[in-house]
Amino acid sequence: MRMHSRRLGFLLASCARRSSLPALLPDTKSAAVARPRNGRFFIAVPTSSRIVLFNFLFSGRRSFCGGYAVEQFSDDDYDCDYDNHKASSSVANIDEWKWKLSLLLRNEQEQEILSRDKRDRRDYEQISNLAKRMGLYCEMYGKVVVASKVPLPNYRPDLDDKRPQREVVIPLSLQRRVEGLLQEHLDRLQLSSEKVCSSSAEAKATEEVEDVNPDDGPDSLLDRSVMEKVLHRQSLRMRNMQRAWLESPEGMRMLDFRRSLPAFKEKERLLQAIARNQVIVISGETGCGKTTQLPQYVLESEIESGRGAFCNIICTQPRRISAMAVAERVSTERGEPLGDSVGYKVRLEGIKGKNTHLLFCTSGILLRRLLSDHNLNGVTHVFVDEIHERGMNEDFLLIVLKDLLPRRRDLRLILMSATLNAELFSNYFGGAPTIHIPGFTYPVRAHFLEDVLEITGYKLTSFNQIDDYGQEKMWKTQRQLAPRKRKNQINALVEDALNKSNFENYGARTRDSLSYWAPDSIGFNLIEAVLCHICRKERAGAVLVFMTGWEDISCLRDQLKAHPLLGDPNRVLLLTCHGSMATSEQKLIFEKAPPNVRKIVLATNMAEASITINDVVFVVDCGKAKETTYDALNNTPCLLPSWISQASARQRRGRAGRVQPGVCFHLYPRCVYEAFAEYQLPELLRTPLNSLCLQIKSLQVGSIGDFLSAALQPPKPLAVQNAIDFLKMIGALDENESLTYLGRFLSLLPVDPKLGKMLVMGAIFRCYDPVLTIVAGLSVRDPFLLPQDKKDLAGTAKSRFSAKDYSDHMALVRAYEGWKDAEGEGSAYEYCWRNFLSAQTLQAIHSLRKQFSFILRDAGLLDADTGTNNKLSHNQSLVRAIICSGLFPGITSVVHRETSMSFKTMDDGQVLLYANSVNAHYQTIPYPWLVFGEKVKVNTVFIRDSTGVSDSILILFGGALDFGVLAGHLKMLGGYIDFFMDPSLAEFYVKLKEELNKLLQNKLQDRSLDIHKEGKYLMLAVQELVSGDQCEGRFVFGRESKKPKAPSDSERFTRDGTNPKSLLQTLLMRAGHSPPKYKTKHLKTNEFRALVEFKGMQFVGKPKESKRHAERDAAIEALAWLTHTSDKSWDEGDNSPPDVTDNMMKLLGKRRRSKGRPS
Repeated sequence: MRMHSRRLGFLLASCARRSSLPALLPDTKSAAVARPRNGRFFIAVPTSSRIVLFNFLFSGRRSFCGGYAVEQFSDDDYDCDYDNHKASSSVANIDEWKWKLSLLLRNEQEQEILSRDKRDRRDYEQISNLAKRMGLYCEMYGKVVVASKVPLPNYRPDLDDKRPQREVVIPLSLQRRVEGLLQEHLDRLQLSSEKVCSSSAEAKATEEVEDVNPDDGPDSLLDRSVMEKVLHRQSLRMRNMQRAWLESPEGMRMLDFRRSLPAFKEKERLLQAIARNQVIVISGETGCGKTTQLPQYVLESEIESGRGAFCNIICTQPRRISAMAVAERVSTERGEPLGDSVGYKVRLEGIKGKNTHLLFCTSGILLRRLLSDHNLNGVTHVFVDEIHERGMNEDFLLIVLKDLLPRRRDLRLILMSATLNAELFSNYFGGAPTIHIPGFTYPVRAHFLEDVLEITGYKLTSFNQIDDYGQEKMWKTQRQLAPRKRKNQINALVEDALNKSNFENYGARTRDSLSYWAPDSIGFNLIEAVLCHICRKERAGAVLVFMTGWEDISCLRDQLKAHPLLGDPNRVLLLTCHGSMATSEQKLIFEKAPPNVRKIVLATNMAEASITINDVVFVVDCGKAKETTYDALNNTPCLLPSWISQASARQRRGRAGRVQPGVCFHLYPRCVYEAFAEYQLPELLRTPLNSLCLQIKSLQVGSIGDFLSAALQPPKPLAVQNAIDFLKMIGALDENESLTYLGRFLSLLPVDPKLGKMLVMGAIFRCYDPVLTIVAGLSVRDPFLLPQDKKDLAGTAKSRFSAKDYSDHMALVRAYEGWKDAEGEGSAYEYCWRNFLSAQTLQAIHSLRKQFSFILRDAGLLDADTGTNNKLSHNQSLVRAIICSGLFPGITSVVHRETSMSFKTMDDGQVLLYANSVNAHYQTIPYPWLVFGEKVKVNTVFIRDSTGVSDSILILFGGALDFGVLAGHLKMLGGYIDFFMDPSLAEFYVKLKEELNKLLQNKLQDRSLDIHKEGKYLMLAVQELVSGDQCEGRFVFGRESKKPKAPSDSERFTRDGTNPKSLLQTLLMRAGHSPPKYKTKHLKTNEFRALVEFKGMQFVGKPKESKRHAERDAAIEALAWLTHTSDKSWDEGDNSPPDVTDNMMKLLGKRRRSKGRPS
């Protein structure tokens, strides 16, 4: 016994000596989050104590802690550490943090340190800078300072003492009624269980019989040889028609034009390369004809060789307007009407016939086909154009096609890029051959900002660079005057570039202007000055102005229309081009202006490639593009202007040299251009991946992470995991990442998964029509217009549609229904004009409604009778519940203050409502929660359209519920939202939600199931509850929802009058050790601190008011360590003292067994 005790003491003492840590830590209230791990020591500085805690492993399989073990030290060290420390000194506090952060870096097991000390909040800036220099991250959340090895989000709900906690109250009479309906459902379910089982067996047998039914349609009975003869005859007819066109005078003129394009010189070489290689990468400069000519060359070659009818070519474009414009151009060059051998297919539109063999489509259309046709049966060639843009669909398409090629050796893949980064794509496809086609553009003279200022004589000041966004966006205008607190990505790049440059070759006026240049602004006034210069002093030719987004385009358009020259329709034709515009409006940009009228087109970056406006001679480039960047750490998309790449700038410049020598005005200095990234960041790396991950699972290609790791540039694992977690949360994926029944339906719908879920739920609950309108409306632009000069009238019109129901979504439904009624009466135009609505957007909503209805009807979720599908559409509370089911987890709490309301979400903390939301105009909102579909971070996080929902709606149609520790406590979103209520009400909610989920799963599994009949009383219970909840509860904060705390070590070792000093001595004597020795020091605070020593180990207690209490506390710390109480669970009802002797014997027994084990 004595021998083993000595071994134990020697081992512990040697562990203490090997750690080169200081004996004591200066006073601190910082607490390092520490958890035992296999292997090495770790530290934790608890709030209740001002001594650092060292923990060592006794064995390789189990760690134990609880006491304060320190190295041997002298009395001088002791005096120095505790008497000479100045608690109020910032210098001492920073030195202390330097030591703690060093320990954190050395500790492989721990990730962060938390502190609630006031001194640390005072010194936060210095601590943050110190952490940054050491390669760590630091943030302050309210009263908590956190230092971490990994990046920290902007908001930590676990450290928010005022996260949403809701006391839920509903009328007792309502609870009793709903409980009665639920019980009736359960009773009937039990009685009919045998009948349901037998019905299911019969249905299954019927399905098996139907599967065996050999009626496969007439096409499958055609003999292969007969089909081939038909195709041969069709191929001969196509060849004769093609030859006739080429020999006609008009065809010969068209052929002469096509021969003038650079692509024609490479025609034979290209066709041979495509025939010999499965994959080929083609780069071609602007104007070479690759987009219109290459697919045509392949089609013509196949037709001429007699294989025209066997040929099926798909050419993808990144944008719908590109697919439509190119298809129209190619059909014209072939002398055919669109829809004959050449067609197009984009979302909601398409022209193609049974004889179409060259189809131009968006990348999303081809991906949709791949969902149902994994092998692209019948397709012979796939062209993927504009791959340099690196859109998400294009990158996804490349992964899928790369996986498909080994299975389809006959398939030819042609990748086309407008820039010279073809090597990247060639390497991705195993060294595929590349061909470069020189461009055919006239020279373009480039003027950068310093040149523009010299040429125009325009003077930049601190005031004339403020972009005017009108009364409606006054906050956006005023924000430009506020000083920047921190650098953004636009300012950072400019500052570094300007510091390295000088403009000595330019005049003093230009240099002075450049010193005032504000890169954050778009520069409406400067653009206006450049356009005036072009109109007055430059030769004839159209002007293309590149802007960031629709908001900037519309505001600049309004400003230009008010100008005496640029707003004169007899001298200037002002047009706009944006992706959300109707196709008919977009096509206007291709038409030539009347004589002596200059055409000016305001466009986004969609005009960089694919579409060509032939009469453009001048380009004005603001150098920015509004793109979505996804902050995976904060799970927030940010829609902000950012600098374009050098490749994009060259593309924009090239638009000016299509028909004659051109001029490009870059509204940024040359040094800034040289600091641009060479290529834009791929969309796959900067957008949420929810829809993409759902499509991946529908392709049945295995793990999402593994699939995306094969991308050209894989996204961050955190972004992928966020998408997977979201799909699991909404029920599209199960825990094994497999598609659920709901997920299979969602993969069929060309919308965001959450909107797809809303649509499916609306069909199931028979309130389909309003939900259909909401989903279609959220898939396009907001139909409500807010003209600058009639903002108040427009706001009043939208409020009328709201009808004080606190829902932007219901306002949208009423606006659409009113438009349909007006259209039937022939007064749709007057209706839109009177109510400030966009007729084009409402028409797009109408088209989307048709498409979604067709898909759901084809999927078997809609009844043939429209009345049945909308039986409950009048129940507004149920419609709110369906909106909640789709938009969750987009949920924000609504907490009323004295004069305002605050809104808080799980990912962002405090958020604001967009100014054009109907809910932004109310002083109070009677609902405790708002659900929303979109949030955007500009500087603050804003939520767009929102709808108020009750507690019952959120509990039933929100996320999964977990029971809390206390009776009547329910948790949602991993504990972020706490619900407190009567225990019987909590059990009732959980049971009702469980039964509802079961019924919905049965419906999704068996589409023929009528849940309104089979689950009649359950559906009535749900309707009764969501309609009857009057939101009578209240928000509370700081309510304790955790387990009761375990007693302190002091309580455990002093229970029933036990003397800890005697207990420690007894333990050591029985183990064969000498009695412990105590040292006590009188501190300057008039308190005493004691140290107990035995077998080379020393334990320090907390400061106490007397010497006796200090020694007792030191003994308690030693006992806590020896008995490793921190590893033991505490039972609140256990009043027996700890059997410390037995615990020591266990430790010795483990040591003995390990020593006796043969090597």
